[in-house]
Amino acid sequence: MSQLKTIGDYLRRYRTDGASVRDVIQNCLKSAEVYDAHNIWITKADASFLEPYFRRLEGCDPSSLPLYGVPFAVKDNIDVAGMTTTAGCAEFAYVAEEHAFVVGQLIEAGAIPIGKANLDQFASGLVGTRSPYGEGINLFNPEYVSGGSSSGSALAVTAGIVPFSLGTDTAGSGRVPAAFGNIVGLKPTRGALSIRGVVPACKSLDCVAIFAQNCEDAARVYDLCSIRDEEDSYSRSKPFVKSFSGTFRFGVPRPDQLEFFGNGAYESLFWESVRNLESLGGIQCEIDFSPFMDTARLLYSGPWIAERYCGIKEFAQTRSDAMLDVTRGIVLSGANPSAVDAFEGFYRLAELKRLSDRILREVDMILTPTAGTIYRRDEIREEPLALNTNLGYYTNFMNLLDLSACAVPAGFTPEGLPFGVTLAAPAWSEHALIAIGAKLHRVAGFESGLIDVAASKSVVLAVCGAHMSGLPLNHELTARGAKLVEKTSTAALYRFFALESFSPPRPGLVHVSEGGGMVQVELWEIPSENFGSFFNGVPSPLALGSLILNNGKIVKGFLCESYAVEGAKEITKLGGWRSYLSQSSAVL
Repeated sequence: MSQLKTIGDYLRRYRTDGASVRDVIQNCLKSAEVYDAHNIWITKADASFLEPYFRRLEGCDPSSLPLYGVPFAVKDNIDVAGMTTTAGCAEFAYVAEEHAFVVGQLIEAGAIPIGKANLDQFASGLVGTRSPYGEGINLFNPEYVSGGSSSGSALAVTAGIVPFSLGTDTAGSGRVPAAFGNIVGLKPTRGALSIRGVVPACKSLDCVAIFAQNCEDAARVYDLCSIRDEEDSYSRSKPFVKSFSGTFRFGVPRPDQLEFFGNGAYESLFWESVRNLESLGGIQCEIDFSPFMDTARLLYSGPWIAERYCGIKEFAQTRSDAMLDVTRGIVLSGANPSAVDAFEGFYRLAELKRLSDRILREVDMILTPTAGTIYRRDEIREEPLALNTNLGYYTNFMNLLDLSACAVPAGFTPEGLPFGVTLAAPAWSEHALIAIGAKLHRVAGFESGLIDVAASKSVVLAVCGAHMSGLPLNHELTARGAKLVEKTSTAALYRFFALESFSPPRPGLVHVSEGGGMVQVELWEIPSENFGSFFNGVPSPLALGSLILNNGKIVKGFLCESYAVEGAKEITKLGGWRSYLSQSSAVL
């Protein structure tokens, strides 16, 4: 079966190949199992839930529905009838009786919801670590955050489990996890997509966001969902908006207003994106970014924090003990602002919008990093509020200023971590931004997401320990039909440890930003249908991630959680596991 990554891939599978919806969706759910350790899901669809969807589509011509049999994920603060909505808090949970409006539109078009995705509790965070259902784990390096709050929705697309998903975006939740997952994140205009059936974060600012492998798929989903909902008081009708043609002007913050929080690789990649946009006919214009930065501060420092309290007021008053500490602190702080604070905030926002609109009239769009840096999960645990604020530097102002935005992949750091940029413009500029974003994505040359290991025919896997040829565990690969492709080494970005507290000892490969070395690895090609059983047999503290080879290529491999190497014997200088074995009395 060919790899299914985009909506078009699925439609061709049905319309050209005559595939069964049941078979395709079952394979999709199987692919989800490979990534269970990354905490993507809160609830996955079971056979009884899916049966009515199968029966309906089996009676239809695949060409009659624009999303016939296409699976998608739904953030678990958006209702899907018959599924539990938790908003990341079990004590808040309820079984939805109706679909959220946008979910209903997609199902009517033939799409199938296969699960409710993990999130930062009550959508309060940009990190993906604030969930009692487990931290979202970055698929390129498990030590780093996935981004949030729509962590699971983005991870499901990055992994190739689904071609698109729904998230929400109040402060950046539909863009930051897209950047950290090497996928597209579309944040539509406020009210373009109905928020009826969405657990509110800040109801007047909330947007339903779309994650996809490419801009074209994001546009397709947007067009199907952007319908005026007469029962949603915040829903708006879409006016005609001009598109960009030929040359266009894009604003870039002054250098002293750009912030990368010490991440030089992200800074270099941003200026590369500027050059790429210029190559597409863009004219760079330096802008004063201060009105946007000042607006961003209003979101959590101003009276809008009261909206987070208002949205779940009754639960916050009676069951605040059920919330995570950091979520409770954010939500309950919203009980304090007064009406005077609110009006002062409205006045300040009106002034900032006047200033920002003046700047936006001089350009067609603005270009910023989606996030100025990325953090490790342990760093976020140490400073959950300050670092979360840093991640919102380029995102928090968008909905307050009524902008539309499209986040697209824009490269990788030398350590193999994704970087993304965001194009933003006034309300209802979605299609114009998508058109430019698609070109920028293509010229950058970085395919979205990861390889879908369950849908592709085979997976190339790097091994660095007892699974190498001639060593005791190699039979676990050969018995599954794996073949040796190449003997090579990693880039000089890893520290290598012998975890001798385990019996037998096992290798621990840890990605580092400095002080690393090259480590010998073997690349084995394993049939995708056998990868899941192999992966499930790999013990903790190893986790599936992406390894950078000495030629710059990125492949799948097993990285070690950093906690496990504390006190372990470092063998980086030996260059590989075989050298360690030759100098060790370890029995394997």
